[in-house]
Amino acid sequence: MKKLITAVCLLLACTVMPQIPAAAIGYGQGKAVDAENRPTGALEFQSEYAEVGAYALTDDPARIILTFDQGYENGYTAGILDTLKEKGASAIFFLTGDYAKKEPELVRRMIAEGHALGNHGMTHAALPSLTDAEIEEEIMSLHRYVQEHYGYDMQYFRPPCGEYDLLSLEKVHSLGYRTLFWSMAHVDWKTDDQPDPQSALAKLTADAHGGAICLLHAVSATNAQILGDLIDAFRAKGYKV
Repeated sequence: MKKLITAVCLLLACTVMPQIPAAAIGYGQGKAVDAENRPTGALEFQSEYAEVGAYALTDDPARIILTFDQGYENGYTAGILDTLKEKGASAIFFLTGDYAKKEPELVRRMIAEGHALGNHGMTHAALPSLTDAEIEEEIMSLHRYVQEHYGYDMQYFRPPCGEYDLLSLEKVHSLGYRTLFWSMAHVDWKTDDQPDPQSALAKLTADAHGGAICLLHAVSATNAQILGDLIDAFRAKGYKV
């Protein structure tokens, strides 16, 4: 009933006034887990939003998906690609427009080595702060750029800063994209305050679960250092990476 009332209110608002930006919701998977070590926050999110193409986990209990957000280049991506190649692992790299334009060699290498490219927004804008038309431009201008310059059709979107609302998720879905959040992550994006490598490795290994989408940032020296050991640790637990 609550969902129905919310939907009706949104419909009425759209019919009597111009679209205005909605309040952003900040995604978080939380610390509570179920019997299979899956964050209950991620499960609840997926239950509510999968119908609009938004996911925090996959339905493959044997696999962990590695994803890297590529806001800008900090000198570690080539090494990350080296490690992925050495381990025979694959990942999804979520590109901003700035990255797609400034790092063609690395982007071409991602494609050539069998990784997927994801859309992280042309300007890394928080979608709930945009109008419907602005959301379309934010996503599809980068989509077209990657098509034209790399011959690649992206199909996954990751909201900058994990900010969303129902209307933005619906709009992304209408553009033919699936929105991927995550079910495991660590504080790795502060380049001047990097986590201890062994502590980070221990945390990510302990958080492993079937169907996980693992969020990492390629600007992180720690991630570049531990990636090979992390892949080994996931595989030692029986997961495909």
